[in-house]
Amino acid sequence: MGSFSIWHWIIVLVVVLLLFGRGKIPELMGDVAKGIKSFKKGMSDDDKDDNATTAKTVDHQPTQTTEQKDRA
Repeated sequence: MGSFSIWHWIIVLVVVLLLFGRGKIPELMGDVAKGIKSFKKGMSDDDKDDNATTAKTVDHQPTQTTEQKDRA
């Protein structure tokens, strides 16, 4: 039970072509490529949003009210 011979690969190729057809395989691969591109774009958009919100955050110290100043 070693590796597949050339006849095994030919049979697999014929079955794939019968199932999907000649025109369907390039269309399917194009859809996969579009999905990968949109995923990468979404990830880069998230990184840009994270950087923008990080730059906008400001540490805020609550100020003392006059009553708290009088007690101190």
